[in-house]
Formats: sequence, C-alpha cells, structure tokens
Amino acid sequence: MSRTKKMARRNGVKKSKNNTQKNKLSQPLGNAKAGNLPLKSKSEPQLDLPNIEKNEKKDLLHNTPLKDGEQNCKTPKIPFSPDERILLIGEADLSFACSLIRFHNCSQVTATVYESEEELKVKYPHVNENIRFIENSNQAKIRYSFDVTCTKKWSILLNNNRKASVTRSFDRIIFNFPHVGGKTKDVNRQVRYNQDLLVSFFKNALSCLSSTTSSSIIVTLFEGEPYTLWNIRDLARHSGLIVARSFSFEFGVYPGYKHSRTIGVIKSESGKDSNGWKGEDRSARTYIFIRKEEGPSIDLKRKRDQDSSDDESDVG
Repeated sequence: MSRTKKMARRNGVKKSKNNTQKNKLSQPLGNAKAGNLPLKSKSEPQLDLPNIEKNEKKDLLHNTPLKDGEQNCKTPKIPFSPDERILLIGEADLSFACSLIRFHNCSQVTATVYESEEELKVKYPHVNENIRFIENSNQAKIRYSFDVTCTKKWSILLNNNRKASVTRSFDRIIFNFPHVGGKTKDVNRQVRYNQDLLVSFFKNALSCLSSTTSSSIIVTLFEGEPYTLWNIRDLARHSGLIVARSFSFEFGVYPGYKHSRTIGVIKSESGKDSNGWKGEDRSARTYIFIRKEEGPSIDLKRKRDQDSSDDESDVG
C-alpha cells in the first residue's frame, strides 16, 4: 500500500473517533453523576429546588419563620373556657371583652368599667363600636361605674347575676393591668396606692368566685419596675390566695385587644393619638390565683414543653 493511502486511512480513523466523542458530548447528561449529585443538560429547565422542597416552618403564635432546628412548641396559654362565667374588671375600652366574644366564643361575659358610660366615651372615643358589638352580641353585659374597692358594688353585681333565684358566681375573674393612674410622682406612694387597690380587689373578688375547685382569679401585670415592687404574690397570700401558675401574656392570643391607659386617649396638637408608648410592646405576665386550701388538689403533673420553664407556681 502506498504511503499516501496509509496516511488517508489513519486520518479517517482519527476523524471517526473525534465524531464519536463529539456525539457523546452532545447527548444529555441527565443520567450521568458527579459524585452523588445528578447533572443536568443546559437545555433542561433549572428548578429552584430549595424553594420547592423546603417546607418553611412558622411560629403559629407570632406568624414568624422559625430558625433551623427550632420547633413550634410555644403554645398559647388561655386561662379560661368558652362556656365559663367570666367577670372582667377595669375593662377600659372594652376591647378585651370583644376579643373574648368574637374570637374565643365566650358566651357568659360580664365586663365592668370604672367610668360611667358618658365618661368612658370621652376617655376612649373609639369605644362606641365596642359597646355596640357587645350589646348586639347578647353574649355579654356591661356594668358602668364599677369601683373594685367598693364591697357594695360587688354585692350588687352578684345579685344582678342571679338566675332562677340562684346566685351565679363567676368561674374566672380577670383584671388586666390594674393601675390607679398617676395619683402622685412619688414612687413609694404610687406603689402603696396600687397595692391597696389589689388587696381590695382580692378580698372582694373572693366573695364572687365560684366554689368549684377549678375557679380562679387572674391578674396580668407588666414585667419590671415599678410593677415588681407591688409584690403581688405576697398581697394575694395575705388575702388567702396562692399562685397556681404564671406565664408570659401574649397580646397576639387576643386579636383586637389593645392595652388602654388609665388616663385615656391623649391627642396631640395635630389630632393624632400621642400616648407615648404601647402596652403591646412591653413584656407582661399573667398570674393565676386560687384559694390556699385548694392548692394541694391541683394536678401539677402537666406535660412540660419548652415553654414550661416560663411557668411559676407557689403550689408545691
């Protein structure tokens, strides 16, 4: 064979090999593997796998994404049942009562306010809507001009709560953020005024509390000073009560509820609300009080979750 023909055959073999390699490279690489990860051809759509496969966990209470490894174990604590007889003290703009009726289906609510109806409307101009809702719901009563320190007012309240000539006491008596208002700038005197308020409240509330062992008096206070100076546990103990448990108060559990200041709504020169701060932005704690003699009968063997370290109790 001539040298020219041999060279032509060699070039043909090389050309055939090159074409074979090009054909292989042009095939989709979907079945190929690089390590443990499947490879995709450029012609295939590029899927955003993290967005498709990731099931984002959220904190149901705050509706915020949970961090990696964090579980949604913070269950809202609601210290009442819809069918219980509930007495609300110092309700201010009545937004808490509305929340209980609208979102918690409470059907036996009595809401009391310190002010007369006229005074209440001046203090909280937006209260008219809440009053109408409660009156139209047929699920709650409003009692105006109710002074928690006046024993006679409590007696009248209890008598008005009769049904079929039987006095109907309350399963839950709730006082959210009690405060006498800014009577003085002297811290010690202000503390004493609020302590007197709570002592009178505990004493009178006991007379209207149901005799069932499951009944309780519930008070919520902001955390930190000056509220810690009130020593609410000691005040309750001297009144014949002990703390069954306490836990962080979550405003989000009560949609529509907003903390109202004792002084009422303050308007700026432009006509906007200028209360300076919002109670919803502050940490608060709820205390569940029961009669001393009922302490040992309470089942304290509750299932503890991650938030249970937040619970505090005087019951051993």
